[in-house]
Amino acid sequence: MARKQNPAANKPAGPSRRTLLQNVGFTALGLGVVAASGGPLLSSLTGQRLPARSMRADAPPLRIDHVTVIDPRDGSARPDMSVLVRGGKIVSVRAAAAAASTGMLVIDGAGRFVVPGYNNMHTHVFQEERAELFMATMLREGTTGMRQLAGPDALLKRRAEGRLSLGADTPELLAMAGAILMPFNSPTIERVRHEISRQKALGADFIKLIMVERDVFFAAVSWAHENGMTIGGHLPPSITPSEASDAGYDYLEHLGTSANVWIETSSDRAALRARADTSLALSSALGFVPFAEQLFASEIVTKATATTLLNPALSDSPESIPVLQRALDTFDEGAAQAMSATFATNGTWQTPTLSRLRTEYRMDAPEYADHPWLQMLSPQVQSNFQTTRTAFLELPEANRTAYHQYYDTALKLVGIMHAAGVPIMTGTDGPGGNPGQDMPSEFQELAAAGLSPLDVLRATTTVPAAFLGRSDRMGAVDAGMDADFVLLHSDPLESVDNLSRISAVVNSGNYHTVTQLDETVDRLLASAEAS
Repeated sequence: MARKQNPAANKPAGPSRRTLLQNVGFTALGLGVVAASGGPLLSSLTGQRLPARSMRADAPPLRIDHVTVIDPRDGSARPDMSVLVRGGKIVSVRAAAAAASTGMLVIDGAGRFVVPGYNNMHTHVFQEERAELFMATMLREGTTGMRQLAGPDALLKRRAEGRLSLGADTPELLAMAGAILMPFNSPTIERVRHEISRQKALGADFIKLIMVERDVFFAAVSWAHENGMTIGGHLPPSITPSEASDAGYDYLEHLGTSANVWIETSSDRAALRARADTSLALSSALGFVPFAEQLFASEIVTKATATTLLNPALSDSPESIPVLQRALDTFDEGAAQAMSATFATNGTWQTPTLSRLRTEYRMDAPEYADHPWLQMLSPQVQSNFQTTRTAFLELPEANRTAYHQYYDTALKLVGIMHAAGVPIMTGTDGPGGNPGQDMPSEFQELAAAGLSPLDVLRATTTVPAAFLGRSDRMGAVDAGMDADFVLLHSDPLESVDNLSRISAVVNSGNYHTVTQLDETVDRLLASAEAS
């Protein structure tokens, strides 16, 4: 990863598989951290079959005529254009050709709009039991690129061997982290430096950190940069957002996850800092206990903690709720603007994963009770979710009130950051055991935060391209760019809803109609249910 820039009769009772993804999307349109991995915190991939080597044959030549090409770089719309694709690259975008052509697939795109492919910049799909199915659903949502936020050693090895089941029916893997920095592997400065160097040697593209001691945090940031790697993720409780940004922490996920962001944006922040518990949830002493990491990732432990991982808010201590509530009650827009200015100046990128935060802090929302996405999950994961949701519903009213306010304030903060010029990217922290972790939902939540349709489009196209240092090959539909784009039925500049009204997806030059994408999801879901 490059260093950042600043920038009817007999109708079935439920939805059929064929309409499942569409229903998920339109459920999201109708709606106004985990622990870091969207599944077991330190997934060992135990029990997953070893996939065959990935094969992605060259797509046949393709030409799509009479489309309106939307360029998120400048917000322009070029009507009646012809997009020519060969070898997985866009060869030309010019006035629509009238003559037919032999030897290539020619599509009449009249009335449709073309935008660059979407990028999910926070996913844990390779850690999921039904990874191929979930990747097919991602492509159906228009996602052509993805960033994997955790890569245990076994996963990095599979990647190096070309065994990640990537192909024409999946998004492209843009970047992958190594094992998450935690007390298990990074209890000291010496150990964190060793771990970062080890991950780089294994092929990790960037470093993700969740919780370490304060001195280890700053050492990790500087060592990652010395090794030419970006580093970011969550905020340990002893680190404020602004000091992390000033230290060069490259990106924040989920707004940092802890109460730090709300303490820093409070008019009563000095008093709240004095009250807040800044100790780690897991002691660094675990780094000196043999096999502690393997035990924590074991099947016994992950089953025992499954519901907590689906909603970490359930593990909040009673003492933390008054601190959180006071911080939210005293939210200071001036302080939020000052913090945002720091982010903008330092180029601290943000993937707020609002769709994920909503499932955590508004888990009692009625649409989650019987959401179409639940059909995608195994019976055990469905049961885990319902158990978790019941536990959330049974929380004291004061807790749920605070959590609702947490999410509402998160929307306000994302809007403030965007207005300040902080680069914001789309990410879902899924797919996982919670419904609503999908790209249509993320688009809707970013719009609720105040981003315009064009801004949301940029958050999923040009901003990720800049973050990755790939603006010369992705983020626009133009000659020389990778052939990853989406055909839409309606103008995406008019409404964010239209970003999810997909007609077809072109992935590395491979043309997929919505019907074909649905058929792939149907097949993989049927296979998963039969296994």
